[in-house]
Amino acid sequence: MYSSAPEPGVQSSKHAIPAIDLRSDTVTKPSPEMRRAMFEAEVGDDVYAEDPTINRLEKRAAEIFGREAALFLPSGTMGNQIAIKLHTHHGQEVICEERGHVFNYEMAMMAHFSGVVPRTVWAEDGIVTWEHVKSKLRTKSYHAAKTGLVSLENTHNMAGGTITPPAVFNEVCDNLHAAGLPVHLDGARVFNAAVALGVPVGQLTAKADTVMFCLSKGLGAPVGSLLVGSAELMDRGRIYRKALGGGMRQAGILAAAGLIALEQGPRKLTEDHANARFLAQGLAQVPAIKIDPAKVQTNILICDISGTGLSSSELSCELSRRNVLANGVGPQLIRFVTHLDVSRDQCAQAIEALTSICASNVRYFYRADDK
Repeated sequence: MYSSAPEPGVQSSKHAIPAIDLRSDTVTKPSPEMRRAMFEAEVGDDVYAEDPTINRLEKRAAEIFGREAALFLPSGTMGNQIAIKLHTHHGQEVICEERGHVFNYEMAMMAHFSGVVPRTVWAEDGIVTWEHVKSKLRTKSYHAAKTGLVSLENTHNMAGGTITPPAVFNEVCDNLHAAGLPVHLDGARVFNAAVALGVPVGQLTAKADTVMFCLSKGLGAPVGSLLVGSAELMDRGRIYRKALGGGMRQAGILAAAGLIALEQGPRKLTEDHANARFLAQGLAQVPAIKIDPAKVQTNILICDISGTGLSSSELSCELSRRNVLANGVGPQLIRFVTHLDVSRDQCAQAIEALTSICASNVRYFYRADDK
């Protein structure tokens, strides 16, 4: 990912107005209720499975997802990589979408930790179908690595927060299970998908063998993700969590916030989605910006800014000067992410800022072009 936004110097003054931060839903701050719960949390040593607050969070997550067990983790990346390790053997391939998080943003850990390599497919809107998977499957061969796992992503971050339809997801899982292959779901933002579809998250993800989801994005917790699956898999997952440095000891102070996020966070996502659509509709009115508001399903939108004559780094800098933070995800693509710490009024201000930048820069761009 292009990290094109500079440090937000707009906040350097003690009395500066907080920036409108649309870089990611990872930037949310814990609520006062979360902070109180963290302060009062009952804790123990989680490496010994003795932290009562973590145990309560894991039990609740397993219930919500209809699974036997869950494992609390410091990050979604760790959850995805533990899942890959659980399902594969060295020398195998993992099929995933080519813009997927497990392939692009996890430091090649599937190769480093699990000894497997990605076999990528490109799918329209990031929605991987059985036809995509079938074309890449490798079974018995003395010339190619065998498929060990298929990893799907819902919602799909770099495709713009798109949702995989349940029927498509279930068809992939059913066919892979018939072939004796497992499915892992990178569900970092799967609650966004469930809320947008009006489908319980446990039902939506039921056919995946393991699911990772984040507490620290739209749900609003400061830290943490969970991996859910069978009791046997989660028991082995604890071994790999420790190997990766994820034994966090008295981490119930984090799980306390996570419990609030898990129970209360999903009901707030509808507003994030509405704000994202509002933002997309406003940006679609800017002549130099290309975006189809109809494709904005959840809280992520990606704009083509090639018509501005600016790179994503340059546009991010211009936005930052106007107290709006957003990141480039390509030389001429910018991503905006709505979340619980961004209001409708702030989205309107972001539209105004981008409109102002484009109006002045596009005039200059076309004058220079005319020469």
